[in-house]
Amino acid sequence: MPVPSLPSPSALLPRAVRTAVRRSVSGLPREFWWLWTSTLVNRLGGFVATFMALYLTLERGHSASYAGLVAALHGLGGVISSLVAGVLTDRLGRRPTMLIAQVSTALSVALLGFMTHPVAIAAVAFLVGASMNASRPAVQAMMADIVRPEDRVRAFSLNYWAINLGFAVSAMAAGFIAQYSYLAGFLGEAVMTLTCAILVFVKLPESRPERSAEEQGAEDAVSLGTVLRDGRFMGVVVLSFLAALVFQQGSVGLPVAMGREGFSPADYGLVIAVNGVLIVALQIPVTRFIEHRDAGRLLTISTLLAGYGFGLTAFAGSVGVFALTVCVWTLAEIINAPTQTSLVVRLSPVHGRGRYQGMYTLSWAVAAMVAPLMSGIVLDRWGAAWLWGACAVIGTVAAGGYWLLVRGLGEESRPTPAATGSVPLTPEPAVELTAPKPDGERDALRKLV
Repeated sequence: MPVPSLPSPSALLPRAVRTAVRRSVSGLPREFWWLWTSTLVNRLGGFVATFMALYLTLERGHSASYAGLVAALHGLGGVISSLVAGVLTDRLGRRPTMLIAQVSTALSVALLGFMTHPVAIAAVAFLVGASMNASRPAVQAMMADIVRPEDRVRAFSLNYWAINLGFAVSAMAAGFIAQYSYLAGFLGEAVMTLTCAILVFVKLPESRPERSAEEQGAEDAVSLGTVLRDGRFMGVVVLSFLAALVFQQGSVGLPVAMGREGFSPADYGLVIAVNGVLIVALQIPVTRFIEHRDAGRLLTISTLLAGYGFGLTAFAGSVGVFALTVCVWTLAEIINAPTQTSLVVRLSPVHGRGRYQGMYTLSWAVAAMVAPLMSGIVLDRWGAAWLWGACAVIGTVAAGGYWLLVRGLGEESRPTPAATGSVPLTPEPAVELTAPKPDGERDALRKLV
């Protein structure tokens, strides 16, 4: 008698769900999925960003002020490396920049675990912040290179989903590791980051578009000054900073405000867990709904939701109500992240993507520095209600800015040289991925130096 075969796991899902999942992941190139995998592996090893404050105050016995100084230096490293990595991405290439950044991150994170002197810890934390942030412009530029324009919102959304999935898993695992050994956490992150670098080296060829002599001249004309003179793009960068300033309060202002109101760290952990669960559950289906809609409207709606989601926190008096406010601004985050990243690509010239992505990354790095200062000053002087009111105001201002700046931007439109002061934007060529060319990379390095 024949043994009946068991149904596959996918067959157990409802047909509508299987269709939605297939449409969400189909049509993307193999290289994207290797890049996606490297992002997931990198985030699965996240330890330093999550437990640095606890490590410094509980394990090393330093003051909260010193922990804040180290966090600021970590952020300052990210601010500086955003621009440097943007230039390297255009000059040296996406792949070499990622490899340099990831190997440097692995070495500096491992070194940080052995540092004991306060000055040494602060100095290495600066290096960790710089190296961690350096790969972001290259990752985003490579994703724009290898994914078709009509699929980019979906691709960036899937990448953002991997970031949050990896963070959710690593945060839980790192909590158990920290109880055993903080050093094991540092070394674990170093190993995972090095694994990410190996994936990039083995599986991802360089994606920078081939350039003709004319395009080489256009690329040489794209400098950081060109980016700064691009009025529409710099407007988006400023608005991105305002949005990031609001979103950062979920990790800097919210825990302090809840603690002052008598809630425990476990209460905050339960509330903020809603953010990660919702992103993992809703990022893909929401993206399917928004991916072909007007970017200006989506960014306007998302920043309004973010501002007033945090604004509603002023009326929260229980864990349940705090969780409901998190639901509001998490929906804003789900809409904002892929839409914003895709918009940055659309406003960037093909051969200047690294510098443009570097400037965009800078907006988030600066917000990560300013947000703790903002929340600390406002909470100490005026109280939590003023902080949440300020978030509502900032969100409203950012929403108005997006409505004025991005309205009417068509799916294929690009800013004109007259409007932006930048070099003419070249049409996007079909990218043919080729094996890396070591000699060419060495030539590019000699030219850069």
